[in-house]
Amino acid sequence: MLKNQKTFVFISLFTMLLAGCAVDTSKFMLTDMIGNEWKVLKPKSMQEYQASSYDRRSVAFDQPGWFTNRDASQYIRTDEVSGRKENVMLDVDGPGAIVRFWLTTFRRNGVIRIYFDNKTEPEITIPAYDLMKLDLPLGRALLQPHSSYEPKEKGGSTLYLPMPYAKHCKVTFEDKDTDNQPRYYQINYLKLYKAETFTLKHFNELKDYAAKINDRLLHPDSVIISPTRNIDQQIAPNGQASVDLPKGSSSICMLSIRIKTDDPADYAQALRSTVLKIEFDGEQTVWCPIGDFSGSGVGGKPLKSWYRTVTDDGEIISRWVMPYQHTAKITVLNLNDKPVHVSLKAKNSPSNWMKQTMYFHADWKNQNNVPLRQVDVPVYPTDKNYPMDWDLNTIEGSGVFMGETFAVYNHMHVWYGEGDQKLWVDGAKFPVEYGTGTEDYYNTSWAPVVLYQTPFANAPRADNADSFGYNTFTRTRNLDAVPFSKSFRFSLETLGWKDGFADFAATTYWYGLKGAKSSATTHQSIPGKLP
Repeated sequence: MLKNQKTFVFISLFTMLLAGCAVDTSKFMLTDMIGNEWKVLKPKSMQEYQASSYDRRSVAFDQPGWFTNRDASQYIRTDEVSGRKENVMLDVDGPGAIVRFWLTTFRRNGVIRIYFDNKTEPEITIPAYDLMKLDLPLGRALLQPHSSYEPKEKGGSTLYLPMPYAKHCKVTFEDKDTDNQPRYYQINYLKLYKAETFTLKHFNELKDYAAKINDRLLHPDSVIISPTRNIDQQIAPNGQASVDLPKGSSSICMLSIRIKTDDPADYAQALRSTVLKIEFDGEQTVWCPIGDFSGSGVGGKPLKSWYRTVTDDGEIISRWVMPYQHTAKITVLNLNDKPVHVSLKAKNSPSNWMKQTMYFHADWKNQNNVPLRQVDVPVYPTDKNYPMDWDLNTIEGSGVFMGETFAVYNHMHVWYGEGDQKLWVDGAKFPVEYGTGTEDYYNTSWAPVVLYQTPFANAPRADNADSFGYNTFTRTRNLDAVPFSKSFRFSLETLGWKDGFADFAATTYWYGLKGAKSSATTHQSIPGKLP
């Protein structure tokens, strides 16, 4: 018998879905969005993919065109339907579910249609290339306008409402602009063992429940109630402080961390030089500067997201569930040349260790002076200005990718993030996700960006309108988490608006079965002095 009743409920539902039992898939998936406990279990019958408008000249990494950048208005095909032309964005067999739908454009004339189970009539019709026109009562956790959104013309939006289907799903766009408006899109979807198809009628029955889920995503727990295990002390330069957690099968369900320095001018450096290290069952799985672990990057800027919060007064709150079977130890390392005061509280919750339980990982990789290249034509790897796929992390083993924080110091006075994100799973020759640009991946559009906060993607820092200096993006996965059985790789094309350089610091959050290892851990970056 499980010790934690709440965990039992989520695990039971999760097991039922994987086994193909009859469940209300739409309600179940909404419930999963706020159920962090089940996310520590490795799914057996689920895969994540993305359809996008990436440049179709990108065929393989060793062929010309891999870094071409015309990522707009690329479709699978065009269908003739009742005398109209519908551009097909997604066409997949089920069972499955759409779990994230991102798009943007300039003018929005046209109609989006979503068809389920090979029906000739769409279940959902949106009267513009604008998800904000979806006629459903959705709050800002489930449907978000981008920071650049303008109601009449330019801008995009992101939809997180899960839409399952039993047999088939097709998404199309009938374009009513004749001047080749750029249409960018990303549709993340899951392949499941079994699912009941989304209908507007059923959603109307669930709308009050969906509103509660939306409110919960916007207002996660932010107060740690005792009992806790604590660190509260001054740590000398190159010193450390540790605390052992309760023995036996348990989980860290919340962490609270505060960093203080004698001189406020040292605070940003302290957040980068003070490292959080966590060992579960004798193995280190977390090694990350505290500022980067928080999702805020450099400087401790406020953050409001589902898994993490950074308050205006500097409290860092983590809601990542971190299970262990026998023992856990938290250590804080001060790798700076000045003392730092650390206050840390860890809240535990008893839980049963299961065969599919995974360990939580947070890895950090840093590289200064990463060369960026301006490329928009097919090129060969031998060309001197050939860019590269910069790996945020690579993992060997079995697990689930849960997101990252990307903290940048841009040396240029122009946009650095033109490159596409690529997620590779289990050694496949082509990515399961091939993006359309850095800001697009992080649920906004049109660079450079301004600050924004949403439950699953945030820009907590952007120093200058031209993107010079410090910039931080973070995105965490919910239903769009990426399972892998053998290996995982996350890379970013090093493309900017001109040739130049930037410093990259990437924190990756993931769960892994025992034995899973990452390149970021094997080749550990050590934090240095900030620019």
